[in-house]
Amino acid sequence: MHKTIVRFLLILAFSTLVAACGPAAQPVDTGAIAATVAAQLRSELPQAETATVTPQPTAGILPVADTTNQAQASADLQASLIDVYQKANPSVVYIIVPPLGTGSGFVYNDDGIIVTNNHVVQGGRDFEVVFAGGERLEAELLGTDVDSDLAVLQVEQLPDGVGPLPLGDDGSLQVGQLVVAIGNPFGEEGSMSMGIISALGRSLPSQRVLEAGSAYSLPQVIQTDAPINPGNSGGPLLNLQGEVIGINSSIASFTGTNSGVGFAIPVDAVQQIVPSLVEDGAYDYPYIGAGFDDEISLSEQTTFGLSQIQGAYVLNVTPGSPAAEAGLIAADPSTGRGGDLVIAIDDQPVREFSDLNAYLVFHTAVDQTIELTILRDGEEVVLPLTLSSRP
Repeated sequence: MHKTIVRFLLILAFSTLVAACGPAAQPVDTGAIAATVAAQLRSELPQAETATVTPQPTAGILPVADTTNQAQASADLQASLIDVYQKANPSVVYIIVPPLGTGSGFVYNDDGIIVTNNHVVQGGRDFEVVFAGGERLEAELLGTDVDSDLAVLQVEQLPDGVGPLPLGDDGSLQVGQLVVAIGNPFGEEGSMSMGIISALGRSLPSQRVLEAGSAYSLPQVIQTDAPINPGNSGGPLLNLQGEVIGINSSIASFTGTNSGVGFAIPVDAVQQIVPSLVEDGAYDYPYIGAGFDDEISLSEQTTFGLSQIQGAYVLNVTPGSPAAEAGLIAADPSTGRGGDLVIAIDDQPVREFSDLNAYLVFHTAVDQTIELTILRDGEEVVLPLTLSSRP
Protein backbone atom coordinates (compact mmCIF):
# COMPACT_ATOMS: atom_id res chain seq x y z
CA MET A 1 0.00 0.00 0.00
CA HIS A 2 2.77 2.46 0.90
CA LYS A 3 4.58 1.73 -2.36
CA THR A 4 1.41 2.53 -4.28
CA ILE A 5 1.04 5.87 -2.50
CA VAL A 6 4.66 6.77 -3.22
CA ARG A 7 4.32 5.70 -6.88
CA PHE A 8 1.29 7.89 -7.52
CA LEU A 9 2.78 10.85 -5.68
CA LEU A 10 5.82 10.57 -7.93
CA ILE A 11 3.57 10.40 -10.97
CA LEU A 12 1.76 13.52 -9.83
CA ALA A 13 4.98 15.43 -9.15
CA PHE A 14 6.61 14.37 -12.42
CA SER A 15 3.53 15.18 -14.51
CA THR A 16 3.26 18.59 -12.94
CA LEU A 17 6.94 19.30 -13.52
CA VAL A 18 6.85 18.28 -17.17
CA ALA A 19 3.71 20.20 -17.94
CA ALA A 20 4.87 23.33 -16.18
CA CYS A 21 8.52 23.42 -17.30
CA GLY A 22 8.44 21.81 -20.76
CA PRO A 23 9.00 23.72 -23.99
CA ALA A 24 5.28 24.12 -24.56
CA ALA A 25 4.09 24.59 -21.03
CA GLN A 26 0.37 23.94 -20.66
CA PRO A 27 -1.98 24.61 -17.72
CA VAL A 28 -1.93 21.67 -15.36
CA ASP A 29 -5.21 20.10 -14.33
CA THR A 30 -3.99 19.18 -10.85
CA GLY A 31 -7.55 18.45 -9.74
CA ALA A 32 -7.89 15.73 -12.36
CA ILE A 33 -4.52 14.27 -11.40
CA ALA A 34 -5.44 14.29 -7.72
CA ALA A 35 -8.76 12.61 -8.52
CA THR A 36 -6.96 9.93 -10.48
CA VAL A 37 -4.54 9.30 -7.62
CA ALA A 38 -7.39 9.16 -5.10
CA ALA A 39 -9.31 6.70 -7.27
CA GLN A 40 -6.28 4.50 -7.59
CA LEU A 41 -5.67 4.59 -3.89
CA ARG A 42 -9.29 3.66 -3.16
CA SER A 43 -9.06 0.71 -5.51
CA GLU A 44 -5.89 -0.59 -3.89
CA LEU A 45 -6.60 0.07 -0.21
CA PRO A 46 -8.37 -2.66 1.80
CA GLN A 47 -12.04 -1.90 2.49
CA ALA A 48 -11.50 -1.50 6.24
CA GLU A 49 -9.03 1.27 5.59
CA THR A 50 -11.36 3.43 3.54
CA ALA A 51 -13.35 4.65 6.54
CA THR A 52 -13.50 8.41 7.03
CA VAL A 53 -10.73 9.64 9.31
CA THR A 54 -11.50 12.61 11.57
CA PRO A 55 -8.49 14.94 11.84
CA GLN A 56 -7.30 15.44 15.41
CA PRO A 57 -6.43 18.96 16.56
CA THR A 58 -2.77 19.78 16.91
CA ALA A 59 -1.78 21.08 20.34
CA GLY A 60 -2.31 24.80 20.52
CA ILE A 61 -4.46 24.93 17.39
CA LEU A 62 -8.25 25.01 17.65
CA PRO A 63 -10.12 22.78 15.21
CA VAL A 64 -12.39 24.55 12.75
CA ALA A 65 -15.51 23.20 14.46
CA ASP A 66 -14.47 24.74 17.82
CA THR A 67 -13.80 28.09 16.20
CA THR A 68 -17.22 27.97 14.61
CA ASN A 69 -18.82 27.11 17.95
CA GLN A 70 -17.00 29.97 19.65
CA ALA A 71 -18.16 32.41 17.02
CA GLN A 72 -21.72 31.16 17.40
CA ALA A 73 -21.55 31.42 21.20
CA SER A 74 -20.27 34.98 20.89
CA ALA A 75 -23.06 35.86 18.50
CA ASP A 76 -25.64 34.26 20.82
CA LEU A 77 -24.35 36.22 23.83
CA GLN A 78 -24.41 39.44 21.86
CA ALA A 79 -27.98 38.75 20.74
CA SER A 80 -28.99 38.03 24.36
CA LEU A 81 -27.47 41.28 25.60
CA ILE A 82 -29.17 43.29 22.88
CA ASP A 83 -32.49 41.61 23.68
CA VAL A 84 -32.14 42.27 27.42
CA TYR A 85 -31.38 45.93 26.82
CA GLN A 86 -34.21 46.47 24.34
CA LYS A 87 -36.73 44.87 26.69
CA ALA A 88 -35.51 46.27 30.01
CA ASN A 89 -34.23 49.77 29.25
CA PRO A 90 -37.71 51.32 28.68
CA SER A 91 -38.54 50.36 32.29
CA VAL A 92 -35.35 51.82 33.77
CA VAL A 93 -35.68 55.45 34.81
CA TYR A 94 -33.40 58.40 35.52
CA ILE A 95 -34.28 60.03 38.85
CA ILE A 96 -33.47 63.70 39.48
CA VAL A 97 -33.62 65.01 43.04
CA PRO A 98 -32.86 68.73 42.86
CA PRO A 99 -30.55 70.07 44.15
CA LEU A 100 -29.17 66.91 45.78
CA GLY A 101 -28.27 64.71 42.84
CA THR A 102 -29.43 61.94 40.54
CA GLY A 103 -29.84 58.18 40.48
CA SER A 104 -31.63 55.31 38.81
CA GLY A 105 -34.73 53.21 39.39
CA PHE A 106 -37.04 50.78 37.66
CA VAL A 107 -40.76 50.25 37.18
CA TYR A 108 -42.08 47.77 39.74
CA ASN A 109 -45.76 47.49 38.74
CA ASP A 110 -48.43 48.87 36.43
CA ASP A 111 -49.58 51.36 39.09
CA GLY A 112 -46.56 53.55 38.42
CA ILE A 113 -44.54 52.28 41.38
CA ILE A 114 -40.81 52.83 40.92
CA VAL A 115 -38.18 51.20 43.14
CA THR A 116 -34.89 52.91 43.88
CA ASN A 117 -32.38 53.35 46.71
CA ASN A 118 -33.14 55.22 49.90
CA HIS A 119 -29.89 57.16 49.58
CA VAL A 120 -30.96 58.42 46.13
CA VAL A 121 -34.06 60.17 47.50
CA GLN A 122 -32.95 60.86 51.08
CA GLY A 123 -33.44 64.50 52.00
CA GLY A 124 -35.30 65.32 48.78
CA ARG A 125 -38.64 67.09 48.45
CA ASP A 126 -39.13 67.09 44.68
CA PHE A 127 -38.59 64.09 42.43
CA GLU A 128 -38.44 64.08 38.64
CA VAL A 129 -38.50 60.79 36.73
CA VAL A 130 -37.16 60.63 33.18
CA PHE A 131 -38.07 57.64 31.01
CA ALA A 132 -36.02 56.19 28.15
CA GLY A 133 -38.45 57.69 25.63
CA GLY A 134 -37.79 61.18 26.98
CA GLU A 135 -41.01 61.54 29.00
CA ARG A 136 -40.56 63.52 32.24
CA LEU A 137 -42.97 63.07 35.14
CA GLU A 138 -43.16 64.28 38.71
CA ALA A 139 -43.14 61.54 41.32
CA GLU A 140 -44.37 61.19 44.89
CA LEU A 141 -42.25 59.53 47.57
CA LEU A 142 -44.34 56.74 49.16
CA GLY A 143 -41.91 55.05 51.51
CA THR A 144 -38.30 54.53 52.54
CA ASP A 145 -36.29 52.00 54.50
CA VAL A 146 -32.82 53.02 55.61
CA ASP A 147 -31.81 49.53 56.78
CA SER A 148 -32.26 47.93 53.33
CA ASP A 149 -31.50 51.16 51.41
CA LEU A 150 -34.80 50.81 49.52
CA ALA A 151 -37.29 53.51 48.58
CA VAL A 152 -40.48 53.70 46.53
CA LEU A 153 -41.70 56.50 44.25
CA GLN A 154 -44.93 56.69 42.26
CA VAL A 155 -45.85 58.49 39.05
CA GLU A 156 -49.49 59.07 38.13
CA GLN A 157 -49.34 57.16 34.87
CA LEU A 158 -46.71 55.22 32.99
CA PRO A 159 -45.85 56.22 29.41
CA ASP A 160 -47.35 54.09 26.65
CA GLY A 161 -45.50 50.83 26.15
CA VAL A 162 -43.70 50.96 29.50
CA GLY A 163 -44.35 48.11 31.93
CA PRO A 164 -42.79 46.58 35.04
CA LEU A 165 -39.62 44.52 34.98
CA PRO A 166 -40.04 40.86 36.02
CA LEU A 167 -38.42 39.81 39.29
CA GLY A 168 -36.07 36.84 39.30
CA ASP A 169 -35.41 34.05 41.79
CA ASP A 170 -32.77 34.81 44.40
CA GLY A 171 -32.37 31.11 45.17
CA SER A 172 -31.15 30.24 41.66
CA LEU A 173 -28.18 32.65 41.63
CA GLN A 174 -24.67 31.29 41.22
CA VAL A 175 -21.21 32.78 41.43
CA GLY A 176 -19.89 33.20 37.90
CA GLN A 177 -23.33 33.88 36.44
CA LEU A 178 -23.40 36.63 33.81
CA VAL A 179 -25.32 39.76 34.82
CA VAL A 180 -25.92 43.23 33.44
CA ALA A 181 -26.51 46.57 35.13
CA ILE A 182 -28.62 49.29 33.53
CA GLY A 183 -28.69 52.81 34.89
CA ASN A 184 -27.43 56.33 34.53
CA PRO A 185 -23.79 56.53 35.67
CA PHE A 186 -22.54 60.12 35.83
CA GLY A 187 -25.87 61.16 34.31
CA GLU A 188 -25.25 59.13 31.13
CA GLU A 189 -28.79 57.84 30.67
CA GLY A 190 -29.59 54.29 29.62
CA SER A 191 -26.08 52.88 30.07
CA MET A 192 -25.60 49.11 30.27
CA SER A 193 -22.58 47.27 31.63
CA MET A 194 -21.87 43.55 31.94
CA GLY A 195 -20.07 41.37 34.46
CA ILE A 196 -20.53 38.34 36.65
CA ILE A 197 -21.79 37.57 40.13
CA SER A 198 -18.52 37.70 42.06
CA ALA A 199 -19.88 36.45 45.38
CA LEU A 200 -23.12 35.80 47.24
CA GLY A 201 -24.10 36.19 50.88
CA ARG A 202 -22.43 39.53 51.52
CA SER A 203 -23.84 41.99 54.08
CA LEU A 204 -24.75 45.64 53.53
CA PRO A 205 -24.43 47.77 56.69
CA SER A 206 -27.35 50.06 57.38
CA GLN A 207 -26.84 53.80 57.08
CA ARG A 208 -28.49 54.07 60.49
CA VAL A 209 -25.89 54.01 63.26
CA LEU A 210 -26.99 52.62 66.62
CA GLU A 211 -25.64 53.13 70.11
CA ALA A 212 -22.04 52.09 70.76
CA GLY A 213 -21.31 52.38 67.03
CA SER A 214 -23.10 49.14 66.08
CA ALA A 215 -25.41 48.87 63.08
CA TYR A 216 -27.99 46.64 61.48
CA SER A 217 -27.07 44.93 58.24
CA LEU A 218 -28.94 43.49 55.27
CA PRO A 219 -27.97 39.87 54.48
CA GLN A 220 -27.68 37.95 51.20
CA VAL A 221 -26.31 40.94 49.30
CA ILE A 222 -24.90 40.24 45.81
CA GLN A 223 -21.33 41.20 44.92
CA THR A 224 -20.68 41.89 41.22
CA ASP A 225 -17.88 43.15 39.00
CA ALA A 226 -20.34 44.66 36.52
CA PRO A 227 -19.17 48.29 36.38
CA ILE A 228 -21.29 50.36 38.78
CA ASN A 229 -20.62 54.06 39.20
CA PRO A 230 -22.30 57.07 40.84
CA GLY A 231 -25.70 57.41 39.18
CA ASN A 232 -26.17 53.64 38.86
CA SER A 233 -27.65 53.53 42.38
CA GLY A 234 -31.21 52.24 42.38
CA GLY A 235 -31.00 50.68 38.92
CA PRO A 236 -31.57 46.98 38.30
CA LEU A 237 -29.04 44.17 38.20
CA LEU A 238 -30.45 41.71 35.65
CA ASN A 239 -29.84 38.15 34.54
CA LEU A 240 -29.69 37.33 30.84
CA GLN A 241 -33.42 36.57 30.88
CA GLY A 242 -34.05 40.23 31.71
CA GLU A 243 -35.21 39.50 35.27
CA VAL A 244 -34.29 41.75 38.19
CA ILE A 245 -32.06 39.84 40.59
CA GLY A 246 -30.84 42.84 42.56
CA ILE A 247 -30.78 46.62 42.93
CA ASN A 248 -27.39 48.26 42.46
CA SER A 249 -26.64 50.08 45.68
CA SER A 250 -23.00 50.68 46.47
CA ILE A 251 -19.38 50.15 45.49
CA ALA A 252 -16.22 49.45 47.42
CA SER A 253 -13.79 52.05 46.13
CA PHE A 254 -11.04 54.38 47.28
CA THR A 255 -11.76 56.77 44.40
CA GLY A 256 -15.56 56.91 44.39
CA THR A 257 -15.74 55.16 41.02
CA ASN A 258 -15.97 51.52 39.97
CA SER A 259 -13.15 49.25 41.08
CA GLY A 260 -14.75 45.94 40.20
CA VAL A 261 -16.49 45.46 43.56
CA GLY A 262 -20.13 46.48 43.49
CA PHE A 263 -23.03 45.44 45.70
CA ALA A 264 -26.68 44.88 44.86
CA ILE A 265 -29.64 44.49 47.23
CA PRO A 266 -31.07 40.98 46.66
CA VAL A 267 -34.41 40.61 44.93
CA ASP A 268 -35.72 38.73 48.00
CA ALA A 269 -35.47 42.00 49.92
CA VAL A 270 -37.43 43.77 47.20
CA GLN A 271 -40.20 41.17 47.36
CA GLN A 272 -40.26 41.24 51.15
CA ILE A 273 -39.97 44.96 51.86
CA VAL A 274 -41.36 46.94 48.91
CA PRO A 275 -45.04 45.94 49.39
CA SER A 276 -44.91 47.39 52.92
CA LEU A 277 -43.25 50.56 51.67
CA VAL A 278 -46.08 50.98 49.17
CA GLU A 279 -48.86 50.31 51.70
CA ASP A 280 -47.45 51.71 54.93
CA GLY A 281 -44.47 53.86 53.95
CA ALA A 282 -42.15 51.76 56.13
CA TYR A 283 -41.14 48.17 56.88
CA ASP A 284 -41.33 46.55 60.31
CA TYR A 285 -38.35 44.23 60.93
CA PRO A 286 -38.46 41.43 63.51
CA TYR A 287 -36.14 42.08 66.42
CA ILE A 288 -34.23 39.90 68.88
CA GLY A 289 -32.41 42.57 70.88
CA ALA A 290 -28.93 41.06 71.08
CA GLY A 291 -25.54 41.77 69.56
CA PHE A 292 -23.49 38.99 67.97
CA ASP A 293 -19.95 38.43 66.77
CA ASP A 294 -20.01 38.46 62.95
CA GLU A 295 -17.86 35.35 62.59
CA ILE A 296 -15.68 33.57 65.09
CA SER A 297 -11.96 33.41 64.31
CA LEU A 298 -9.62 30.84 65.81
CA SER A 299 -8.13 33.45 68.13
CA GLU A 300 -11.62 34.50 69.26
CA GLN A 301 -12.51 30.87 69.87
CA THR A 302 -9.65 30.75 72.37
CA THR A 303 -10.55 34.12 73.88
CA PHE A 304 -14.22 33.22 74.27
CA GLY A 305 -13.45 29.71 75.47
CA LEU A 306 -15.66 28.05 72.86
CA SER A 307 -15.63 24.42 71.78
CA GLN A 308 -16.33 25.34 68.12
CA ILE A 309 -16.28 28.28 65.73
CA GLN A 310 -19.61 27.49 64.07
CA GLY A 311 -22.40 29.64 65.46
CA ALA A 312 -23.40 33.18 66.40
CA TYR A 313 -21.81 34.23 69.70
CA VAL A 314 -23.84 36.54 71.95
CA LEU A 315 -21.79 39.60 72.89
CA ASN A 316 -24.52 41.72 74.50
CA VAL A 317 -28.23 41.65 75.30
CA THR A 318 -30.42 44.75 75.36
CA PRO A 319 -32.36 45.07 78.65
CA GLY A 320 -36.10 44.49 78.23
CA SER A 321 -35.63 43.01 74.74
CA PRO A 322 -37.00 39.66 73.49
CA ALA A 323 -33.53 38.18 74.02
CA ALA A 324 -33.49 39.33 77.65
CA GLU A 325 -36.99 37.99 78.28
CA ALA A 326 -36.08 34.65 76.71
CA GLY A 327 -33.04 34.35 78.98
CA LEU A 328 -30.28 34.64 76.39
CA ILE A 329 -26.93 35.13 78.14
CA ALA A 330 -24.29 37.57 76.86
CA ALA A 331 -20.52 37.28 77.20
CA ASP A 332 -18.82 38.83 80.22
CA PRO A 333 -17.65 42.24 78.93
CA SER A 334 -14.38 41.99 80.87
CA THR A 335 -13.34 38.48 79.79
CA GLY A 336 -15.42 37.81 76.66
CA ARG A 337 -16.42 34.44 78.09
CA GLY A 338 -19.65 32.85 79.26
CA GLY A 339 -21.96 33.92 76.41
CA ASP A 340 -24.44 31.69 74.61
CA LEU A 341 -23.51 30.32 71.20
CA VAL A 342 -26.53 30.13 68.85
CA ILE A 343 -26.10 27.10 66.59
CA ALA A 344 -29.62 26.87 65.09
CA ILE A 345 -32.82 28.86 64.61
CA ASP A 346 -36.03 26.87 64.10
CA ASP A 347 -33.79 23.83 63.42
CA GLN A 348 -31.95 25.69 60.64
CA PRO A 349 -28.16 25.50 61.18
CA VAL A 350 -26.36 28.72 62.08
CA ARG A 351 -22.70 28.66 60.99
CA GLU A 352 -22.19 32.38 61.58
CA PHE A 353 -24.22 35.47 62.35
CA SER A 354 -25.15 36.07 58.69
CA ASP A 355 -27.14 32.80 58.69
CA LEU A 356 -29.09 33.92 61.75
CA ASN A 357 -29.64 37.39 60.30
CA ALA A 358 -30.80 36.06 56.92
CA TYR A 359 -33.36 33.79 58.56
CA LEU A 360 -34.68 36.62 60.73
CA VAL A 361 -34.99 39.09 57.84
CA PHE A 362 -36.46 36.81 55.19
CA HIS A 363 -38.31 34.07 57.11
CA THR A 364 -39.78 35.61 60.25
CA ALA A 365 -42.24 38.33 61.24
CA VAL A 366 -42.94 40.56 64.22
CA ASP A 367 -44.71 38.70 67.09
CA GLN A 368 -43.61 35.31 65.72
CA THR A 369 -42.16 32.86 68.26
CA ILE A 370 -38.95 31.18 67.16
CA GLU A 371 -36.72 28.57 68.77
CA LEU A 372 -33.02 29.20 69.28
CA THR A 373 -30.75 26.22 69.86
CA ILE A 374 -27.74 27.32 71.89
CA LEU A 375 -24.59 25.85 73.39
CA ARG A 376 -24.30 26.83 77.05
CA ASP A 377 -21.65 25.33 79.32
CA GLY A 378 -21.14 22.51 76.82
CA GLU A 379 -24.81 21.54 76.64
CA GLU A 380 -27.49 22.21 74.01
CA VAL A 381 -30.43 24.28 75.23
CA VAL A 382 -33.53 25.28 73.24
CA LEU A 383 -34.96 28.72 74.04
CA PRO A 384 -38.32 29.94 72.72
CA LEU A 385 -38.19 33.64 71.82
CA THR A 386 -41.02 35.92 70.68
CA LEU A 387 -39.82 38.56 68.24
CA SER A 388 -40.76 42.19 68.64
CA SER A 389 -40.49 45.14 66.27
CA ARG A 390 -37.07 46.61 65.52
CA PRO A 391 -36.77 49.98 67.28
